Amino acid sequence: MKKAYQNFIYKTLIIGTVLTVSSCSKFVELGAPPTQVLFEDAFKTDASAQSVVMGIYSLASAGINGFLTHATFYPGISGDDLQYNGTDASVQEFAKNSLLNTNGFVGTTWSNIYPLIKNTNNAISGITASNSLTPATKSQLLGEAKFLRAFFYFHLVNLFGDVPLPLKDDYSAFENAVLPRTPVAQVYAQIVKDLTEAQAALPTAYVGTFRGRVNKYAASALLARVYLYQKDYVNAEAQATSVIASATYSLPGPDLNFVNNSNEIIWQIANATGVSVPGAAYVTLATVVPNYSLADATYLSFESTTDLRRTNWVTPKTIAGKTYYGIAKYKVSSGTGNEYNVALRFAEQYLIRAEARAQQNNLTGAKTDLDAVRTRAGLAGVSATLTQPQMLSAVEQERKVELFGEWGHRWFDLKRTDRANAVLGALRPTTWKTTSALYPVPQAQIIINTNLTQNPGYN
Repeated sequence: MKKAYQNFIYKTLIIGTVLTVSSCSKFVELGAPPTQVLFEDAFKTDASAQSVVMGIYSLASAGINGFLTHATFYPGISGDDLQYNGTDASVQEFAKNSLLNTNGFVGTTWSNIYPLIKNTNNAISGITASNSLTPATKSQLLGEAKFLRAFFYFHLVNLFGDVPLPLKDDYSAFENAVLPRTPVAQVYAQIVKDLTEAQAALPTAYVGTFRGRVNKYAASALLARVYLYQKDYVNAEAQATSVIASATYSLPGPDLNFVNNSNEIIWQIANATGVSVPGAAYVTLATVVPNYSLADATYLSFESTTDLRRTNWVTPKTIAGKTYYGIAKYKVSSGTGNEYNVALRFAEQYLIRAEARAQQNNLTGAKTDLDAVRTRAGLAGVSATLTQPQMLSAVEQERKVELFGEWGHRWFDLKRTDRANAVLGALRPTTWKTTSALYPVPQAQIIINTNLTQNPGYN
């Protein structure tokens, strides 16, 4: 039977109960409705295949309830860098690290990411099978799709731990729907495979404007992060070095990091208005309490009041006698602007390499990388006499004040360095448990797929 591709996003339609099907030939094939494109046709031309992949980029940033929201705000609240000032009880569960397995936002986090993975699987399958795409376009699109799949799985595995790992297209929809959870190590192995193949397929030059589509260095940058998380410090250093040595990026002042033409941006997810999802959430009028602000302790942790990140990226406001530290990395919250959703920044590559070098006891190299980020912030370099533990502590602090409010970095950092119990246990002693480091598998998903198991602490 032919499969239709509606609005370039695959949808599986299951009607009633499947009783007995002896042959697909017994069904009358009426073709695709006028609003749909057959699977086979979606990858016949460069233009239609590009529309498929562009649709995945678009969905990744779509709306205040989309993937980007769930990958940024809720992990930020789970850590110690974002403060939630609203009254929604379900969001407050993140702030207390006391999630229920029925939490609706956890459920939509899961259900937002897996359709994106489904779309990338379909794109990879269709692009690979196509014999009519020009070689350069085929390589570019395949590299982009594999990068995006790796990016989505990276967030899933860091939020939930073991997760189902569907890699097949919609022809295997029933098989994909009942997959059990795959161990973290295997998920990471697939992420590395996808990114390595994306590196080989993608050009170094950007396609299009404003770095809204990934290139070879974007794959290297994400791969550097993945290796760091896996404690593969040799490869983390090597991948970060390839990005730094490319001479493609720079570290402009903190007031210019997030405009869409910033040379610090390695990859950003574009939007139609130039107003980012974080900007819309973080930036409010002087008299309006933001739903999400920088945690008081994080603001106070800046080592200097003259740190240019503190003066450019944080806007204190006092409302009804209480001070809130508004996050001002993005400046535009409505209307039209010149900001997209920045996903990979050059500064992170220096911090990745600094940590990887420190872990290998190359303290001089680690200092050089840390100082590059600190100099941009108007700070002096770290001491040349730091021990290895002190250098790693300095890297952690620099990541905290550099990456706050972005993509759950702080939450992930605390977990991967085994610091979550010490930091969050002290911050939330009555609600933090060691099992809080992973989100629960949504109970609704376990009901649908009985092969899924629940994370400890959430049964």
